[in-house]
Order: sequence, then C-alpha cells, then structure tokens
Amino acid sequence: MPYMEGLNPAQREAVQTLDGPVLVLAGAGTGKTRALTTRLAHIINTNHAFPGQILAVTFTNKAAQEMKERVSQLLGGVAVEGWWLGTFHALAARMLRQHAALVGLQSGFTILDPDDQVRLFKQIMEAENIDSKKWAPKAMISIIDRWKDRARLPSDLENKEGGEAAEGRLVWLYSLYQQRLKTLNACDFGDLLLHMITIFKNPAHQTVLEDYHRRFKYLLVDEYQDTNVAQYLWLRLLAQKKNGQGQHNICCVGDDDQSIYGWRGAEVGNILRFENDFPGARIIRLEQNYRSTGHILAAANSVIAQNEGRLGKNLFTSGENGEKIIIRGLWDGEAEARWVGEEIEQLQHKGWHLDQIAVLVRAGFQTREFEERFIQLGLHYKVIGGPRFYERMEIRDALAYLRVMVQPSDDLALERIINVPKRGLGNATIQTLYAYGRSKGICLHDAIMDLTQTDELKPKVKTTLMKLLDDFIRWRSLPGTMKHSELATQILEESGYLAMWQSNKDADAPGRIENLKEFAASMEEFETIQSFLEHIALVMEARGSEGSAAISIMTLHGSKGLEFDAVFLPGWEEGLFPSQRTMDENGISGLEEERRLAYVGLTRARKQAFISFAGSRRMYGNWINAVPSRFIDELAKDHITMQADTGLYQGRSSHWDSSGVRAAAPRQSADRKVMNEDGLVFSRSDRVFHDKFGEGTIVNIDGHKLDIAFDRGGHKRVMDSFVEKLPE
Repeated sequence: MPYMEGLNPAQREAVQTLDGPVLVLAGAGTGKTRALTTRLAHIINTNHAFPGQILAVTFTNKAAQEMKERVSQLLGGVAVEGWWLGTFHALAARMLRQHAALVGLQSGFTILDPDDQVRLFKQIMEAENIDSKKWAPKAMISIIDRWKDRARLPSDLENKEGGEAAEGRLVWLYSLYQQRLKTLNACDFGDLLLHMITIFKNPAHQTVLEDYHRRFKYLLVDEYQDTNVAQYLWLRLLAQKKNGQGQHNICCVGDDDQSIYGWRGAEVGNILRFENDFPGARIIRLEQNYRSTGHILAAANSVIAQNEGRLGKNLFTSGENGEKIIIRGLWDGEAEARWVGEEIEQLQHKGWHLDQIAVLVRAGFQTREFEERFIQLGLHYKVIGGPRFYERMEIRDALAYLRVMVQPSDDLALERIINVPKRGLGNATIQTLYAYGRSKGICLHDAIMDLTQTDELKPKVKTTLMKLLDDFIRWRSLPGTMKHSELATQILEESGYLAMWQSNKDADAPGRIENLKEFAASMEEFETIQSFLEHIALVMEARGSEGSAAISIMTLHGSKGLEFDAVFLPGWEEGLFPSQRTMDENGISGLEEERRLAYVGLTRARKQAFISFAGSRRMYGNWINAVPSRFIDELAKDHITMQADTGLYQGRSSHWDSSGVRAAAPRQSADRKVMNEDGLVFSRSDRVFHDKFGEGTIVNIDGHKLDIAFDRGGHKRVMDSFVEKLPE
C-alpha cells in the first residue's frame, strides 16, 4: 500500500497492530503524527471500520483538522466524513447534546466562556452576601475548574477541600453554581466531560454507554500524556467493556518524557499505568528521531534517564552526530545576554536564518535582558506566547506610575493608573475630571488639584484623589535620596499595586510579581529615572518589519511541538531551572517534571544547542550567587563542550575537571579607562570599594559600567559613580 512506504519498522508496527489496546510511546521528532494518521487511513482502507465507527481524540481543533486533511491525502484525496474526530470537549459536547435530559439539561444548552463563568459566580456570591472583593470570583472558579478536571462533583467533596476560600463555603457555592447552571440551561467546559462521566457511571443509564461500546470499533488518542483525570475517566469508560466482555481496540499515542503540564492538571500517571488499565496492552516505542543530531539526542537521553517515573526509551538517529552541545558559564545574566547575542550574530554570518533560532527561557522575567540586547544589536525578534516584556500589562502600569511622578501632566499615564488598584473611582468621576480640564484648558492632574478644593466631587472621592496626589508629591521628593530601583519598589508597594497582585489567586499572578521585581531591578543601570523612561520609549519603538525573519523568544512550556535549527537554553541554575518553587510545591514529582522540561528544550534543536548559566543573577530584584543546574551534571560528557569565564565554578561540577573543559577567552572591551562625573579615572585591574559589595577588582569596562570581581560578593556590574577607587 502506497501510504506505508517510507515507514520505519516501529512506525509500521504502530500502523498495523489493530487488535486490542496499544500504547505508542512516540519520542520527540519520531514521526508520531505520520504514524497516527497512517493508522487511521489503514483502518479505513482495509475496511476494518467505517469512519463513523472511529473515535479519534486530539488536544486542539487545529490538530483535528490537520489529521483529517492528512488522512484524506493518504487515501488519495477521498473526503472522509462521518467519523468522530475532535478534542475531548468537542466530542463530549456532541454526546451531551444527545443525552442532555439525563442530567437535567435541554439539548440546546449554552456553553459558558470563562468570562460568563466569573460573572455568574459573582452573582451567586452577592446573593449569598459573600464579599467578592475579599474572595475573588475568578479565583474561586479556578478552584472549581480544577475539581471538575478531577471529575469531582459537589457531592464528592468535603467542606474542608474548600480550605479557607469563601470562609470555607466554596463546596456549598459550587453546588449552588451547578444548580444555577441547570436553571439557565447552561454548562461550562468542565461540565461537558463531567456530565458525560456522570451519565456513563449511572447504572440507570447503562444502555447509553453500551450503545457507544457498540458504535465505536476503534479509539485513538493523541498526546495521552497530557490528559487530566476527567479526560482519563471519560476515555476509560468508553474503552473498557463491562461484565468481562474484553476491551476495545484503543490506541493511545504519547510521550511520558514530554509530560510538562502538571501545573494545569495533566497526570503523567495516566500514561504510566496504561498496562495496568488495559491488561495485555502492546507497547510500541518510536525511537528513531528525524529531527536532531546524534549529540543532541544523546545528551537529552542522558538527562531524562535520571527520572524514575517513566516507561523508558532511547532516541537515536541515522543521521550525523553534528556539533556537540555548548555549555557556557558566564559571570552574570547580562553577560549571558551579550554572549547569546554574539553567538547569534556568528550564526547569521554563517548563513543561518533568524527565524530558525530560538531562545527558550524557564521564567518570563528572563526575556527582558535578551530583548534589550537584541535591540542594541539590531536583531529582529518576536516573543511567542505573550507580549514583549515592556508591553506586559503589569509593566505598562508600573511605567505609568513613574511617568506621572516625572511628568504630572501626562494624562494618558495618569488615566491608566488612577483607579489601579481599585480606589472606588468610577467612569463618571473620570469624565467629570476630563470635562473640567477641557473647559479650563488644563491637564487631568491640575483638574484634580482644582476639584479637590471645591464641592463638585463626593467627599469620599475627594479624599481618595487628594491621597493619590499627596503620594505623588512625596514620591517626587525622593529620587535624590535613594536608588531608582528602591524608589520604584516603594511606589509599587505604597500605591497598593504590588499588594493587588500578591492577593490575586490567578495562576499568572506570581509571574507578574516576578516581572515587576525584574522591572524595578533593571533601573539600576540608569543614572536617572528620566533616562530610564527614555530608554523604554526607544525599546518600545524598535520593532522588526512585518514578515521579516526574527529570533523566537518563548518559555520552555510554550516550545513543545516546535523545532528550530539552533536553540539557546539560558538560566540553567539551581532555583531557576529546576524551579525551586516547583520542587517545594511538588517534591520529587516536581523535579521530574522540570527534568522533562529540560528534555523538551533540548529536543527542540535540529542542529545545535547552547546551554548557559550565570555565576550570579538578579532574580526578583535581588542579586544571588547562582549554582549550575544539576541537569548540567546529568549531560553525557562525550556529547558536550564546556566553556566558562576564567575561575568560574572551577571544581563545582563533575564536568569541570574533564579534558573537554576549556576556559572561554576573556571578553575584551574597547574601553581601557573611564572617568566618572567626579573626575576619578578607573582602569582595568584597579582596586575599588562598593558600599554593598565591598572591595573588588575591575575586570572590564563598558562605558560607565564596570565589571568587578568582588572579593566576597562575586562578579557584579555596577555604575562607576557607585564605587570608590582604593589607593594602590
């Protein structure tokens, strides 16, 4: 059969093994999609089943459409219609439309989007006299969504599972929410699977499940490692016949080594216990990789082999070994960004395209230094999966506070933050202020000054506005008394803006707080707040031309499923990667998921991979001495080349004493000397003193920025105005 041509033995086995339960362990870049679509085409072409007798589950609508098109191509362009192909939620919704009455709904039920969920839940809280400001409806809905992902009904939960949320009454509110949904003839996305599981498990509706058992001869599931509990239960109920009648022909495709979404409910245990769930299951391993070079695959294999919770496989290629992975140790995060920029320029000179180069970070705050460095070098880039650093909402808000402090007449900035965080100022108040300002030809700030002295505004509103103006007046008096970074932090704290995010229970709140700390710390490099704001304006203006080749910057989580010729993996340090927060919250399972994330990052690279770490890094506003990630020690020595700034972590890693290690050539600067604003001249090798870091030696000069090796504080970059020259 033509569609079987070119398949390797393992892929062919995955296509032709049609009877009974099958688990296809498909490693990164091993042609999983081709094997899965060819299997579907083979089932139809050999008349084992009609399209309507196949249930095929994907994780995205895009994947479902692609699968449909590829199967049609394999069958010679014949359109395939009538089969059950789609996402978990789409297929569950299709079923629920037919059986809605069994759970108290009508077939035309409405599916609420997340915004509607929150608005409905807020109404319920208000009706029960629960303060929605103290207990955020969005956070409460997030908890309920997690319960639904675990297939937990209100009747399955004890009140203690609500914790302190909504004064311990969240389970009760969950029950009221479900009742209200039925009254509205509505359900949310979690209900689609939850209602069908309820129907399937109810003995009174046994014929419903039996009907689907008769209907579907083959079940196929993609990305099985990313399934949550509810998806797993729904699928298992469909796949396992009752009364000892055997099991369906189910084929699950996935990679336990690429299960990286535990934080959003994915259960790697679902794929690990496949053989227990389906006795006699056939395990087929796709291990021949068609993407990466031999060195990259060997290094990735050596890291993931440290995980105990895995079924095990070993990727290999029939292609070349290629270049060894470069491990680069640098003094700090800024030096790391410079090095990455220089390496990318070298790749450009060799003819590599920017759109085939990616920088994959563990945490969102890491992107700032790379973005700024690429702008300085004129390298086009794009941030995948989110806005650029200075375009993020929390950063724009923080910038607005600084802009108003520096320039009170900046109406756009003041309007942005006048009620952020919430100060009880409604749109009517804002419009009153603007109308008065326009009538007098004055700015919003001056309009507030005038109207707080009269009786046009309500007393509470006047008090709020007067306090805000007083805060800005006080903040304007502080720049000469403290560092810019400290002032920015003080403004964010005293305004209540930082507390607003600290009390926010959304999953992205911790990342926003990290970004704010990175934002404040980034100001240390500038002599004035005005110069910092001017720099940001230039950064925001620097955009690549539409359609031009650009470096991709994204998180490791966002990179799954993608591939690039060259991949840079910065920040491989303990605490950052693996993430200390993840390990603290989830222990060994958290560490193993972090290791899977390292495996995913490495296997995105086709031709070359670069890993880097810093001796010290500014994290969350503080300088810390960093230790190389344990994952570096786990890389097979024969497949890496280690380079490090002279003296950096010598002897601290099992790799440093190997013959393959070499010190990187010291970076030379065009600046041999610099004179600061007080007339002091600094040269390399000068001994200096810093109030915070103590005594040290200048090792490099970049304009008015000094790279100093401090005797006790490690390697730092500081402005020349912050150090004193020591006598020789």
